[in-house]
Amino acid sequence: MWVAAVTGVLGVLSGALLAYLMIGPSVTKENDSNKDYDASQPPYTVSVRPEESEPRAWVMVLDRVLTADEVRKMKSAKGSSDVFSYLKSLDGRPLAYAPSLEHAPKRYVEEQTSNGRLELSDTFKMTVLSTRQYAVTINDWKVTDLTCRESTGQTIVAFPPQGGVAYEGIRLHLPPRADEPVLTDETEGQGEPYFGNRFIEVGNGQSSSGLRAEVIAPAGQSCEWGIKVHYNDNYVKRGRWVQLKGDKGEPLRIRTESIPRNARQSWVFGSVPWTPCHEKPEEAMCFGL
Repeated sequence: MWVAAVTGVLGVLSGALLAYLMIGPSVTKENDSNKDYDASQPPYTVSVRPEESEPRAWVMVLDRVLTADEVRKMKSAKGSSDVFSYLKSLDGRPLAYAPSLEHAPKRYVEEQTSNGRLELSDTFKMTVLSTRQYAVTINDWKVTDLTCRESTGQTIVAFPPQGGVAYEGIRLHLPPRADEPVLTDETEGQGEPYFGNRFIEVGNGQSSSGLRAEVIAPAGQSCEWGIKVHYNDNYVKRGRWVQLKGDKGEPLRIRTESIPRNARQSWVFGSVPWTPCHEKPEEAMCFGL
């Protein structure tokens, strides 16, 4: 009995020792398996959607002239928000007056005001998602496959700015100027290259990140373009450039436009009574429309 007891104890101890010795290889194998699975997942996915909320100051572009009844309803609406909603219901496309980047470098401010007109941006929000266990860092991007044509707009309705501060996000022109996109936040670095010392990081417990982008098309033009981003992760140490794709796997195309050169109808309202600039182009508030 004594021998049997000792033998049993030794058997338990040897089993425990074997299990302990196997912990290392088992954990290593499991970690390797997790890394392989993690590496097989897309580093990130990107979605882009137009800005839906009413900007502080805006211009609405429509591809047709307004009827007399529509003009009457537009002018009878109470406040800019009601006008904005009504014109969107008529398939109007909003552009936002791009705030002056007062704290940007002098060269950028001079470029922004070089033509004497306020710039208008076509704004979108870009959301980056990732299920990766390890961090994925986007540290640069490029505009690709840019094509532009004349705007099809026939009517513009403007609610000009009464001052205001910049939104948080980035800004670029088409084609991009040197160092764009630039930071628009009211912080140190405004007007400087966004990816100069910033990046977008997802994964590693941070599932999503995003940017608000103000994009300024050439005057009188409607453009389509794509984005190629540069990213680094735990598996691509030196980084890689990748073309962004849409929901169906096709190259992502973003539409950006400006106001038409010679609109058949143009209206201004807000700080002044409703003014038909197509009939009174000499009015001060009609400059630039």
